[in-house]
Amino acid sequence: MAEEEFTDINGNSISLDCQSHSAFCREFTVTSPKLSLRKVMIYTCFVWLFAYAVFFFTENTTVLSSAIILTLAGMMIHIHFVKVDHETLLIIGSLGVQLSSSYASGRESTIFIEMNKLKDIVINEAVYMHSIIYYLCILIKDPADPETVTSVVPLFPSSKPRLNCLVQMYRSCQEILAQSR
Repeated sequence: MAEEEFTDINGNSISLDCQSHSAFCREFTVTSPKLSLRKVMIYTCFVWLFAYAVFFFTENTTVLSSAIILTLAGMMIHIHFVKVDHETLLIIGSLGVQLSSSYASGRESTIFIEMNKLKDIVINEAVYMHSIIYYLCILIKDPADPETVTSVVPLFPSSKPRLNCLVQMYRSCQEILAQSR
């Protein structure tokens, strides 16, 4: 499969890369746009100009030092914990589902859900701000009662793809789940 362009719920461009490794194994990677240097520069200039205005009236140099330190710390926290470059869903029919997130700093987080814990993969809807959004999620079985759901794990929480992108991934995941049952 090839890489396709879609948009997220905010209208920003994202790309979906679908790879079929075998009949029982598929990988979906949603890539978000890189960190905008323009936005970083505008934010930094705004904070530093505000700090300079406060310094001008108070003549306190700690204001400037604090602004520089807070701006740098804020950028580091944003890059390391918030800004996700790409999210990956790897579904292997006989084994389970692996969810990975790669952050702008290079940090990666991975979760694996075994197939025997997975009840289903569905498209769910939620109220987000003033609109209704759709998201792909995994329903986790209750070990005591396999017919009930104990938790819901949302997929692609940072990139938030629109419904047309989710439907494509959903159909492919359902093909694999149908083969493994």
